[in-house]
Amino acid sequence: MKMLDDDIMAIMAKTLAEQQKLQQDRIIAIVLKAVASELASFGIEDDDRRKMRADFQHLRRWRKSVEQAQSFILKAVITVLATGLMGTVWLGVKVVLSK
Repeated sequence: MKMLDDDIMAIMAKTLAEQQKLQQDRIIAIVLKAVASELASFGIEDDDRRKMRADFQHLRRWRKSVEQAQSFILKAVITVLATGLMGTVWLGVKVVLSK
């Protein structure tokens, strides 16, 4: 009797695992179909994946270069302001010392 119960439990476990796998496969198929449908509504087809990846990589490089340029511009502005301030102080010192 114990062996029979173990066999039944094993069969039930296997059956439930197969059902769960089938259900997960169906869920994945539904999700993929929904995502593909949404992307298609934006004009993005499955065949465009490589092109889109290249576009996103280009956009990322563009964004990084813009961020780097902003950093350089900020440094340049600070340098110009500091140089102007130092020049003003130097001219002030020259005027005071020449009197």
